[in-house]
Amino acid sequence: FILFIYTHRMLPIVAIVGRPNVGKSTLFNRLTKKRNALVDNIPGVTRDRLYATIEWDDRNLVIVDTGGFDSSDKRELLDRIKKQVEMAIEEADLVILLFDGKTGPVLADEELLTLLRYSQKKVLYAVNKIDGPEHEHLSMEFYSFGIDKVF
Repeated sequence: FILFIYTHRMLPIVAIVGRPNVGKSTLFNRLTKKRNALVDNIPGVTRDRLYATIEWDDRNLVIVDTGGFDSSDKRELLDRIKKQVEMAIEEADLVILLFDGKTGPVLADEELLTLLRYSQKKVLYAVNKIDGPEHEHLSMEFYSFGIDKVF
């Protein structure tokens, strides 16, 4: 891990964050064109940060998968996952905050959004699990957070 960061620190770092089961690992696998991140319907499968170098728009960058952030769950394991998410945000140049369009905005999304606002990092907001144009209206609910642009 340390060697990876040392050899890749000159590259921009993009962290994917969100609450459990919003599709962070699926997005990571899609962007890396590999299946390195575990994907499961059970929350807590991703615990540590997972790094990969990708090429995007003729530029190399480091993408980081994180575990699901849920501050309401006080179990020790989830507290460690939360710390890993916070470290990923701290080291990132850009953060992708991924929301679940099927469930809509929830308190955990708002808490993560607040954490990101305090971090003063550049953030892209993306709504996942909207399958087809007929469901795109579901992303509108997330503008209630005061977000300018949702992808």
